[in-house]
Amino acid sequence: MIDFKSTLKMAVNSLKVNKMRSALTSLGIIIGVSAVIIMLAIGTGASQKVQANMESMGSNMLTIRSASAKSGGVSMGIGSKPSLTLKDTAAIKKTIENVDAVAPVSSEGKQLMYGNQNWQSTVYGTTPEYLYIKNYEIEDGRGFTMDDIKNSAKVAVIGSTVATELFGDVSPVNKVIRVGNVPFKVLGVTKTKGSTGPFDEDDLIFIPITTAQKKLFGVAFPGTVKMIVVKGIDSETLNDVQKEVEELLMQRHSIGKNQSADFEIRNSAEFQEKMKSTVQTFAILLASIASVSLLVGGIGIMNIMLVSVTERTKEIGIRMAIGARASDIRWQFLIESFMLSMIGGLIGVIVGILGAKAIEFFSDGMNVSISLFSIFLSLGFSGLVGIAFGYYPAYKASLLNPIDALRYE
Repeated sequence: MIDFKSTLKMAVNSLKVNKMRSALTSLGIIIGVSAVIIMLAIGTGASQKVQANMESMGSNMLTIRSASAKSGGVSMGIGSKPSLTLKDTAAIKKTIENVDAVAPVSSEGKQLMYGNQNWQSTVYGTTPEYLYIKNYEIEDGRGFTMDDIKNSAKVAVIGSTVATELFGDVSPVNKVIRVGNVPFKVLGVTKTKGSTGPFDEDDLIFIPITTAQKKLFGVAFPGTVKMIVVKGIDSETLNDVQKEVEELLMQRHSIGKNQSADFEIRNSAEFQEKMKSTVQTFAILLASIASVSLLVGGIGIMNIMLVSVTERTKEIGIRMAIGARASDIRWQFLIESFMLSMIGGLIGVIVGILGAKAIEFFSDGMNVSISLFSIFLSLGFSGLVGIAFGYYPAYKASLLNPIDALRYE
């Protein structure tokens, strides 16, 4: 039987005798573990931020855009061929199951003015459902209603960026602004959402779709819209909703099976999954690169343990002469290697957590997330490295001939 207690005690004493060497040996593991934790924290934080940004833009959503018109063989871009109408919106809402909300949208960039202040922003002509679909909340005042749409009322809901640029700290509710040359009464201000990439989700203004068509934008074909946004009741049925919407619009627009559709449908769930997958792949790549330093640390442990076997040849011979078996010698060196690795791993976890927090504190808006999984993964990997790279020195020590070892100088 192996006396683990005495073997462990001898391993600990050996590490204490060579404190500086033990510390330097563990340095590679410390760097490797801390690097893995920091990289995984950055990757996980980025994934969570992408997910939050996607949800703030609206989830379980289909965006239907008019097809691209062509002029002289040149594509004019998505939405340039007016094919979607308000009647299409009503048909989708009435006909398709598993639909939570539907909203038509037309948008244009316009100059906004209040007093001597002016600001360039994007004006969205839509319905109240659009704010619900895109997760906009009213922070001050109220939103416009279906009565406002029926009456083509000149009312608006503005984003917080627009409110700040035009009104500063003053509440804009019930104030009158000019959109282009048309006066609009401000009914409310949306709650701040922040930016999604280069797009400021608070730098916009919402007005009734009918008002936009009749009094602000003007349309070559009355009743047409640039896009229709559909929110499904859940992500599981969204693909089915997409197929049903496509079939309905093909039928309404009298498009045959072999003809090209005059619209395009984009599925937010598919886009979100692709983004999440890309970020996760990037995080795994970063962690894999960082884990190389763990392997380097393992090689360092093996080299130091081999040197230790050579230095302690006589000690090994004495132990064998008084009854220690080859397995006892193997276990002693394996325990030493494992302890070096785990001590380095524990210190690396602390350094990694502090490093991740420092990056979050000093960076501009970077989000990091430290998970227990990354900590246990790093510790487990460091322990495995200690055993894997400590086995050969331990095996070499156990093969020493006691007589030759006692004669070693």
